[in-house]
Amino acid sequence: MVRTKIIIGLFCGFVASAAGFAQKKTESTVRIVCHAMEHVKLVKMVRPTYPESAKQAHIEGTVLLMCLIGADGSVEKLDVVKGHELLVPAAIEAVSQWKYEPLKINGKAVQADTSVRIIFEFPKVKKKVDPK
Repeated sequence: MVRTKIIIGLFCGFVASAAGFAQKKTESTVRIVCHAMEHVKLVKMVRPTYPESAKQAHIEGTVLLMCLIGADGSVEKLDVVKGHELLVPAAIEAVSQWKYEPLKINGKAVQADTSVRIIFEFPKVKKKVDPK
């Protein structure tokens, strides 16, 4: 079985000119680092599954999606900016299930635009050093 990792970088360009970043790795190591505007929060993140066909073909790459986040915090629309055709469906399937805390301006929930970058890559093999 091929062990894989997916690094998810979430870059946010919200209506209120905020910026955000989150990163996550799957498999045996899971790390989440978030630096986002305090009024906006990702509350549900579904991790993409590395497509078996891409694993078998040894395909790595980045999928960049433009997202419209609805006033209720759901992902309303996804547009593919770039990405390998074997990786894009897995990224769309996962990101379409994400949920955000609604962005509010003057107490009213509003839509937000964001870009999501998902990096599919195989784990780097560490070489053992001979202690001679």
